[in-house]
Amino acid sequence: MKQVTVLGGSGFLGSALADLLSKKTKKKVIIFDMKKKRKLLAKQKFIKGSILNEKLLSKAIKNSEFVFNFAALADLNDARTKPLQSAEINLIGTIKALIVSKKYKIKKFIQASSIYANSEQGGFYGASKKAAEDYIERFHQKYGLKYTILRFGSLYGTGADKSNGINAIIDYALKRKSLLYKGNIKASRKYIHVIDACNACAQITNSKYDNKYLNITGKKQIKINNLLKMLSNITQIPKNKILYSNKKNEGHYISSPRKFIPRKGENFNIKRHQDFNKKILEQFLERKKIIRT
Repeated sequence: MKQVTVLGGSGFLGSALADLLSKKTKKKVIIFDMKKKRKLLAKQKFIKGSILNEKLLSKAIKNSEFVFNFAALADLNDARTKPLQSAEINLIGTIKALIVSKKYKIKKFIQASSIYANSEQGGFYGASKKAAEDYIERFHQKYGLKYTILRFGSLYGTGADKSNGINAIIDYALKRKSLLYKGNIKASRKYIHVIDACNACAQITNSKYDNKYLNITGKKQIKINNLLKMLSNITQIPKNKILYSNKKNEGHYISSPRKFIPRKGENFNIKRHQDFNKKILEQFLERKKIIRT
């Protein structure tokens, strides 16, 4: 039986994708995560482990056709104060998964990235995702490992944890009887439901998506103000209890991420340079001495 591996397969998106693949394909689905998925379906196998453990990664990836890498420190607010953990999981973990995937000659490595990866926002989270994308490209160039990079927008749906943006608003409403958005009143997002995101992911194994970057977002730009009014109707919380912190929400964008701008270096003016011919001769004599001793 053909199989596919979902790294981070117990998380919000990874778990939903694993179930979709099990229901809609004949493939065996290997779920690799630090925590066990709540309920395993037929044709699913769980392997507990960290993405930093190459031995366990090998066990999870061996014999698979495709690898979906959804393992990540994904909470932007959490990553904001965890530069080392962001780099370890989102970058080093990805590199280890790439090494193992190359070893077992998988058909394609599918990376869950973020729209923050190509922006000036996102803090350490965005930086780690951008670096991981660069490594995936280099692996393709060096070893021919095919890839598809998926830059997800704002996900929502049942099964999301408390760090999810909409859940944070709902939880606050249930506990405090008011609706609070910790950001700018002008904010908007292209929300995409987890089912729609998973349906897109299931199609990515097609070769026409090889070595491409794909934005997986909702069709409509939803104003946060309209979202809160909708939740006001659902929760019966009066509209006069809709609140905004209007503080600068570090790392987040208002309506769309500001695109990453490459930094151009300035040439430093060295007033006195060493004589090139003379120094090349010195270097040659040095190496000659070392080689002959």
